[in-house]
Amino acid sequence: MSHVSHTLLKNARLIFTWGIIFALAAGGISLLFPKQYAAESQVLVISRDRSGVDPYTQVKSAERIGENLAQVMKTTDFYNKVMELTVYPFNKDRWLKLSERGQRKRWKQDVQAGVVYGTGLLDITVYSFSKDDARALSDAVTQTVASRGWEYLGGDVALKVVNDPLISRWPARPDIGLNIIIGLAAGVLLSALWVARYKKHSVFGT
Repeated sequence: MSHVSHTLLKNARLIFTWGIIFALAAGGISLLFPKQYAAESQVLVISRDRSGVDPYTQVKSAERIGENLAQVMKTTDFYNKVMELTVYPFNKDRWLKLSERGQRKRWKQDVQAGVVYGTGLLDITVYSFSKDDARALSDAVTQTVASRGWEYLGGDVALKVVNDPLISRWPARPDIGLNIIIGLAAGVLLSALWVARYKKHSVFGT
């Protein structure tokens, strides 16, 4: 066994202790940030039948359309369409009081979308500070995609909501569990590097 490995094993308790300290610190810091719940919904992108086009090609076409929609959802035009809705009572203040640059950045953080490849499904995830507001925002975004998405795509596409919003049971942001794991890993790594660098030289009397 090498000298470094022996030193690390000899100081395993110290390394693990610092890992726990970093993990607890990361978890504690996470609790200071506002909690947000996630709402997930799905829209099916249907590329209308064309003569001579096989199902595989249709699915691939739907995927490309879904990718385009996911990018369009980040735009100011789409944001304005969602803001125009009055049917769903979600809180709009968090965007309206920001500058245009801040508004765009916040919207991209709060409303996200991606394609489930091989299915033609568009996954939509929104974040808000309460379960009810997350549901209302998700309904507004999803219905805007389904009812007005064609404006960005043309007439050869149908969009259908296939999964209504599913709300996370626990806050999705910040991800306290993930932050604790990262903190633990960082603590173990940094303390191991410290031990390997200094302890092997007997700087501290080992």
